[in-house]
Amino acid sequence: MRKANINKLLSRAEEQFSLGKYRSALTTYGLLLKENPTHSEAKIGAFLCDIGMESDDEAQALYDYYQIIKREQKENATEVMTNLINTLDITKDQIGKLLAPDEDKIDYQDGISYKDFLKFVEKRGSFSRAFEDVIFSTKVILKSKDEYIEFIRELMKRGQYGLAEQFLDSMSDSFEKSQDIYNLYHELDRYKKDKEE
Repeated sequence: MRKANINKLLSRAEEQFSLGKYRSALTTYGLLLKENPTHSEAKIGAFLCDIGMESDDEAQALYDYYQIIKREQKENATEVMTNLINTLDITKDQIGKLLAPDEDKIDYQDGISYKDFLKFVEKRGSFSRAFEDVIFSTKVILKSKDEYIEFIRELMKRGQYGLAEQFLDSMSDSFEKSQDIYNLYHELDRYKKDKEE
């Protein structure tokens, strides 16, 4: 198959995916894979379509993350996504064990508390790995401005500037006149500038 046709099919599949037409996108990715069984973007797309048929939010979150890492880490974005995809099933089981019901966790049926997330970070041995594992399987529930600030700072330290900015923007609506939020935007700018130098 010619490169122009491959790119055309890939663009069509991505458009179908972004519109939530997961079955159509899966068919298009399947056509690509039939001709190019090792096409990594098509493999990732097919996997995300499969997730989308079960959970639109989870699939779109993974897709958004993939787009961010493609922009920021062009050379190893597919490797990062492939590793993430390979650990998703294992991670869901680990998170399920971590969130075993007890009286302290009743409020967190749809997510994980920040305190429990930090325990998971310790268990995984890496904030970045734990964040990648958790963020697409469940939500991290931040109950206070201090937890929000700490979480955003951790994202910045780990080079997750796009995600830090998204969390920061969503937080600024709730705490719009807060000096702490203003300071976080400045910290984010410093991290970005340091990265560029």
